[in-house]
Amino acid sequence: MQIRRAGFPLFILGAMALVFIQPAAGQSPGTQSPGKSPEGTSGAATQPAGPALPSVPGSVSAEQIRNLIQRVVANDIENDKKQRNYTYIERDVENNLDGKGNKKSTETKTYEILNIYGEQVQRLIEKDDKPISAKDAAKEEDKIQKIIRKRSSESEKDRQKRAEREAKEREEGKQFEREVVDAYNFTLLGTELVSGREAWVISAEPRPGFVPHMKYANYLSKFHGRVWIDKADLQMSKMDVEALDTVSWGLFLARFHKGSHFMIEQTRINDEVWLPRQLDFKIDLRLALLKNFRVEAQQSFRDYKKFRTDSKIIGMSEVQTER
Repeated sequence: MQIRRAGFPLFILGAMALVFIQPAAGQSPGTQSPGKSPEGTSGAATQPAGPALPSVPGSVSAEQIRNLIQRVVANDIENDKKQRNYTYIERDVENNLDGKGNKKSTETKTYEILNIYGEQVQRLIEKDDKPISAKDAAKEEDKIQKIIRKRSSESEKDRQKRAEREAKEREEGKQFEREVVDAYNFTLLGTELVSGREAWVISAEPRPGFVPHMKYANYLSKFHGRVWIDKADLQMSKMDVEALDTVSWGLFLARFHKGSHFMIEQTRINDEVWLPRQLDFKIDLRLALLKNFRVEAQQSFRDYKKFRTDSKIIGMSEVQTER
């Protein structure tokens, strides 16, 4: 299984978990000392862009927190536009568990995420931390070349249709993010350091009486958790989500059981964008009519590089990036 980032707004991760049906994984990052940042990030905090909320629990009104969350959601929407311009390495580790939670098997895959004509495409480069075979590498190269040929020969009409479809999807994503603000009661719990940067810690519990207006928004009441908001940038730096109840997706497609857990941590890259650093989840899942199975998985992300929009894509060796 794999959860791919399409923007990680507050608590949308829980809802996104219902749509993934692909691989998952990652490795935990090294511990950061206060004032230092992960590779590719800036340790210098910008001037606070948001309200000077108190750090004492209970000392801030619900309306103040709500306004803060609204600003974070707006910032995430803008952030999502920038993150599309980056390539990176993604390492996925999936542990299949038995009914007692014991590990049955482990699979590790590492991908290079490329930007091809504005589309993020993954290329498998390692299995179990070893380079893939020449045969598999050739298959991956062929897959990339097919995408390049398809995009380079795309008619103006088809290109326009694709652009309109993507714009519609982004707009729906924005509307969904805004609905998240209405779905929860938020409470300030205090402040903590996340990768050496100060963040507000806020809990989110489903708001009684919430009436969803969008498709899938009814699933929001099935999740609760905490979110860490970076004080300087007003961006989500960390989120921890848990399923409160069994969540069914479709008639026979998937069912996530109570207690399924998701955690994501983001980091600041190139002083301009917040991108995933680590994603962990543990789920009890039933797919289609198959038996239940349990998965514990992590995804880690590294080597972020900004894609050069003036690059000419011909083959894998000519997919250009810049730091």
